[in-house]
Amino acid sequence: MTSDIRVKICGLSTPDAVSAAAEAGAGYVGFVFFAKSPRNVSIEQARALAVDVPVGVAKVALTVNADDAFLRTLTDTVPLDMIQLHGSEAPERVTDVRALTGLPVMKAVGIASAADVERLDAYAAVSDQLLVDAKPPPDGDLPGGNGLSFDWRLISNRRWSVPWMLAGGLTPGNVAEAIRLTGARQVDVSSGVESGPGVKDAAAIRAFVKAARI
Repeated sequence: MTSDIRVKICGLSTPDAVSAAAEAGAGYVGFVFFAKSPRNVSIEQARALAVDVPVGVAKVALTVNADDAFLRTLTDTVPLDMIQLHGSEAPERVTDVRALTGLPVMKAVGIASAADVERLDAYAAVSDQLLVDAKPPPDGDLPGGNGLSFDWRLISNRRWSVPWMLAGGLTPGNVAEAIRLTGARQVDVSSGVESGPGVKDAAAIRAFVKAARI
């Protein structure tokens, strides 16, 4: 049993979903701040949810090309442990956000080809963690949470200078295989544990965490 696999449940928007993630053994919970997402929460909602997250579970804010004013308000209001940048932020912006917020930053990078994998090195140099995700479709509105995966063999047993997390189309049914093919020690799920857009399913969350650690 690979009990050292850390799981992030992202896109939480209700107290029940936060409790389900924590009780299942998630190491991270994620709150989405992106208006077009069905998982979007306000800063006030996130504060109410974050204060009930158990000690030891990292609270992550997913932002998309957020400006300094938003990030200041966010970090002043919500007790967070990490900022996740899920937009088109350049490496220089990652450095700026780390300095501005005083928090660790995880940068998401979308993967569809070997050329995309090479982009990870530049972000590894400036980020505290990497999120290796599937690249969204060209006509998509969401930078993540699309339920799409990529060819996991592209990153088979690749390593970077910082910890990294695998995302993109993961479900209770495929997460064990994804871990086997990539060597990932951390995995992130959002739509793969939902009964509908933005609606987390407690049984699916439990099943995902269990499958990730088999």
